[in-house]
Amino acid sequence: MNMIKTRIRRDDEVVVIAGRDKGARGKVIRVMPAEGRVLVSKVNLVKRHMRPTQNSAGGIIEKEAPLAISNVQFYCPKCKSGVRLGAKKLEDGRKVRFCRKCGEVLDR
Repeated sequence: MNMIKTRIRRDDEVVVIAGRDKGARGKVIRVMPAEGRVLVSKVNLVKRHMRPTQNSAGGIIEKEAPLAISNVQFYCPKCKSGVRLGAKKLEDGRKVRFCRKCGEVLDR
């Protein structure tokens, strides 16, 4: 499987645009470009039946399952909605991401 090119990074705030959790917002915990998936905190929760081990008691736990990258959009704080991202170089030579809707530079 090919690596999927994405402009979404860890600790970005994203909005789910498709699926069971449509409209939910959360922070990206992990990006998996090889699988084309992202892990978003408090979104796409699934129940897992864990067997007791020496370290944990076991039981039914809830944890995040990966979402397809295509089902999330970056959340722009200025637009207050999910937006597409672009990339451009600034005059000082830095490559930054920007909001395609309002033009706001999103990287520090």
